Amino acid sequence: MPDDSKSDEKPSGSDKETAKDSVFKRPSVIPKHRQDLLKWNGWGYQDSQFAVTNQRTLTFTGQRYQLSGSEMPALVEWMEKALGASIDQRSPAKFTRPENIPPPVQVNADFMSAIRQLGLSHSDAGPDRLFRGHGHTLEEMFTLREGMFPRLPDLVVWPTSHREVVELVNLANRCGVVLIPFGGGTSVTGALLCPSGERRMIVSLDTSQMNRILWLDERNLIGRFEAGIIGQDLEARLAELGYCIGHEPDSLEFSSLGGWVATRASGMKKNVYGNIEDLLVHVTFVTPTGVIEKSCAAPRVSVGPDVHHLIMGSEGSLGVVTEVTLKIRPLPQTRRYGSLVFADFASGVRCLRELALRRCAPASVRLMDNEQFQFGHALRPAASGWTTAFVDAVKRFYVTRVRGFKPDELAVATLLYEGTPEEVAQQEALVNSIAANHGGISGGEENGRRGYMLTFVIAYLRDLGLDYYCVGESFETSVPWDRVLDLCRNVKLRIKEECRSRGVTQPVLSTCRVTQTYDAGACVYFYFAYNYRGLPDPVHLYEEVENAARDEILANGGSLSHHHGVGKIRQRWYSRSVSEPAVAAVRAVKSRLDPNNVFACGNLFEPAGGPDGQTEQKAKL
Repeated sequence: MPDDSKSDEKPSGSDKETAKDSVFKRPSVIPKHRQDLLKWNGWGYQDSQFAVTNQRTLTFTGQRYQLSGSEMPALVEWMEKALGASIDQRSPAKFTRPENIPPPVQVNADFMSAIRQLGLSHSDAGPDRLFRGHGHTLEEMFTLREGMFPRLPDLVVWPTSHREVVELVNLANRCGVVLIPFGGGTSVTGALLCPSGERRMIVSLDTSQMNRILWLDERNLIGRFEAGIIGQDLEARLAELGYCIGHEPDSLEFSSLGGWVATRASGMKKNVYGNIEDLLVHVTFVTPTGVIEKSCAAPRVSVGPDVHHLIMGSEGSLGVVTEVTLKIRPLPQTRRYGSLVFADFASGVRCLRELALRRCAPASVRLMDNEQFQFGHALRPAASGWTTAFVDAVKRFYVTRVRGFKPDELAVATLLYEGTPEEVAQQEALVNSIAANHGGISGGEENGRRGYMLTFVIAYLRDLGLDYYCVGESFETSVPWDRVLDLCRNVKLRIKEECRSRGVTQPVLSTCRVTQTYDAGACVYFYFAYNYRGLPDPVHLYEEVENAARDEILANGGSLSHHHGVGKIRQRWYSRSVSEPAVAAVRAVKSRLDPNNVFACGNLFEPAGGPDGQTEQKAKL
């Protein structure tokens, strides 16, 4: 059984931390009842969205983002040209009233009695259960707009400490209750969907109230954090103390530290700070048969297979992360953005390859193909005055006339440098020199800033598309350098061919970008969208196209996933990706750590002997 003999003792070197409790224990910006701030059927904040103005242009509402309050006069025209969409033809979401959310299916009386005695905060209210019964795949968002899931959690429980998680896991194991860990709810693999045929009570174990900084060790530059802390809270609190983690996934505003660990997450600035596996020093993991953790937080050990790598990527199937020790860094003195323009995508890829080889890549470097550049250009706010318009015209003239770059072929990279002023200046000069060797020219700091900040609003565009009969999604892979160009070309072509063969008559958006670089390869993101007006089952069509694209990725030497994970939607390729003996080993670990299948989320693979409920979720539309 799990052991709750846990200590939050600070290590040597952290004697100053008691004066910082107000920062350590500050409430999250995301409320306990998420529906008070976030959309119930879309991405992000309720006050932030793309909206059509009376002048038939698009604006971004709210005040939270750099783009907020801006009008984008070119975006409507781009939607019409790239997707055949029309702002005169809307597909509004249906409103699901709280009373229409299905009631709990199973209620375990012994479990309910025990959590009341333990004083664990809990709710069976429809909105609380709905928010924790899904992630953010296209299918899940479409279901929220058009129907309802066949099964939701029967209860939400909010533990507030490692000790309470241990009590909850022990209780679920005794009472025959299923637990599905919930962090920020940003999964894009179907990981949070409840198996529809599960006969037991399903409880969402929401870690959001476990959001404290437990201690900082400023001598060794490490910190101990509860796993439910949200990325933006973690970085904001550390910044007040002069530190950062530097892990910035696109979902930074809403995803949790525990989720990063459970999915082997990657961030935009990994070139300087590393991926989550590089940042992690120690982790505490609660399973039905005990608590897993190393006996020390040394920087490296050689004691057999690394149990941390058993926990990272487990996706809620083995247990739940409660506390994590991470490396911290002093805040960078300088942060500078930049951008590079290349004659074509291939030239940009060759430049990124050399940056990786010479180990001089900025904190973030991301290369967009031409289609994505055109899309990003359509998101550009209206020029604020004649001087801005004049300067933009001069830049366009130089790029297209003087340098001879073709507007329908050029590619753009956005850059972020972090470090001391001297380090940043030296690195920027070297990067620009390498880019010049590949025909690249500087696109300016402001374009780099815009490109980086657009990352945090891109997800809102899917909701806009759905309002006008357009479905869109992104997926990622990692691939060796010598296969990057072939893979990008072949997958984009495959997407378009599959859409046309399934009756899509309007233009199809199929685009990609390189987002992270390594010595041996790169991460590639694909985006695709199409107009589904007149098509009977757009979600099923989308799934068929994405599955074909995933087959194409694997055939071209790409991975099943770089950082999104497997979840439920990629189960069919899991064995092919890691081998049958490896799957058997993971199944054996699952059987040993969770013999009663308490963590029956159905991710990675179905339990041996078949699940109580099918892991493939089919929504009732």
